[in-house]
Amino acid sequence: MLAVVNTFFDWLKESSSSPWFYLIIFAVAVFDSVLPIVPSETLVIIGGVSAGSGSLSIALVILCAGSGAFVGDNLSYFIGREASDWVIKRRTRTERGAKQMTNIVDQIHERGGMLLITARFIPGGRTVLTLSCGVTRQPRKWFIGWAVVAASVWSLYASLLGYIGGKSFADNHTKAFLIAFAGAFGVTIIIEGFRAISHRVKR
Repeated sequence: MLAVVNTFFDWLKESSSSPWFYLIIFAVAVFDSVLPIVPSETLVIIGGVSAGSGSLSIALVILCAGSGAFVGDNLSYFIGREASDWVIKRRTRTERGAKQMTNIVDQIHERGGMLLITARFIPGGRTVLTLSCGVTRQPRKWFIGWAVVAASVWSLYASLLGYIGGKSFADNHTKAFLIAFAGAFGVTIIIEGFRAISHRVKR
């Protein structure tokens, strides 16, 4: 079993060492913002590990991840904005739907900027929130400003997480990948736990 795992990570290291991996990181980061079934964070961490082992440039990994996330967030916002009239008309047909829309708007107005940042670390959260910002027609300049911050924080976090693992275990890339993934998984659990506690306190 260990031999199979090592073989897989050997293949992963070889694949992620190609300059084409920069383009893959950018493209996946874009699509992940619109379709949250694409593992962009995983690929960014892999890119960071490769940069840590000297195969890629950490600056380019961060740049490709951040710019891809920014483009994807704005694409999701644009889709939500274009569908705004249809969504609002459909959602406000019932009293419950109208209250939900009001709650979404209130939450965005109250914590919008920070929500855009934290949502990037929640599976599917970034898509829901960026679409909601478009649907509720939040100011474009406001959205772009916070999208830059959110994409930058996320790309730095995922890239450097992998980079530190790659640097620390340059002679054992299997361990570097596993530790980086475990770190990302741990951060996600902490964020989800904090959200659950906050939700219970508010109730």
